[in-house]
Amino acid sequence: MSAGGALALVSAIAFGATTPFVQRFGHGVGPFTTAALLYAGASFFAALRAALPGAKGENAALRAADFPRLAGVATLGAVIAPVALAWGLQRTSGVAASLLLNLEAVFTVLLARALWSEPIGRRVGVALLAMTGGGALLVASGHAFAPGGGWGSLAVVVATLAWAADNAVGRPLADRDPTRVVLAKGALGAVASVGLAAAFGESWPAGVAIPALALCGALGYGASLTLYLRAQRAIGAARTGSIFAAAPFVGAAIAWTLGERGALAPALAAAGLFALGLWLHLTEEHAHPHEHEAIEHCHAHSHPDDVHHEHPHDGEPHGEHTHPHRHERAIHAHPHGLDAHHRHRH
Repeated sequence: MSAGGALALVSAIAFGATTPFVQRFGHGVGPFTTAALLYAGASFFAALRAALPGAKGENAALRAADFPRLAGVATLGAVIAPVALAWGLQRTSGVAASLLLNLEAVFTVLLARALWSEPIGRRVGVALLAMTGGGALLVASGHAFAPGGGWGSLAVVVATLAWAADNAVGRPLADRDPTRVVLAKGALGAVASVGLAAAFGESWPAGVAIPALALCGALGYGASLTLYLRAQRAIGAARTGSIFAAAPFVGAAIAWTLGERGALAPALAAAGLFALGLWLHLTEEHAHPHEHEAIEHCHAHSHPDDVHHEHPHDGEPHGEHTHPHRHERAIHAHPHGLDAHHRHRH
């Protein structure tokens, strides 16, 4: 399994596992308030991680030119998406909502193709179809939807589209320090959602809902997004989004465990399709002769077994480090993903 693929898979598990709990603890809570608590938790996670020894210099710092893009992804992914999800979760079942999140992978791949010309090869296409088919099979079986949940389901679809647009628009931010990106995005989203909650007259919940939703945000949005950005840096937006399609199955399985029983045969068949899709992605090898133009940039990198970072140092550094460095023009062939050095057209 590639490191980027593993990061994307863990990110999917962290996000998918929280969806049923957001539904449970968000019951009766306004959607803007729910979004504010989720991304307050995400920014709190990022702040704690940034305070850890050695966290500084993990990657290139944010620049002033990044803030318009940050504002865009915060609007899409930290306001529109969680508000739509929170509203939809109160009007459909946890299994249905979890499965519908699978559409994020479809939208991400299509938007990555449209905005960044990321290739969709036969293997990637089959993997995406298999994962989408797993969710569609369970939805078609009829046990996922709660009666009258059509509008709730549509709201969850809107959330997946907003998160997919966030993934595609925010791809250049994958080369920045993911902890700082999550901190900035979470803080912007939380502040905006608090303002909207006040404008719409939403009241704050009592009891365990506040810490529970904040914890869901820390794990499912803070930790998950940090891992997602690191994966996107390594393997590109389309492949990260497709592997992230495991998240709906994780959420649906937990929702089923919490009491939403359904037909076992469709669930097992869907599990097989998801496993097939993940296997196709994680075992994919993409290699061909390609050219690197001379470039100077700054991002996190390491030297052992990395053919792109052979520049000298005064003393060999240990592990990942960040500094401005230059790549000379090169033509070679080796297996690669759609990382910062392999965004050539196909």
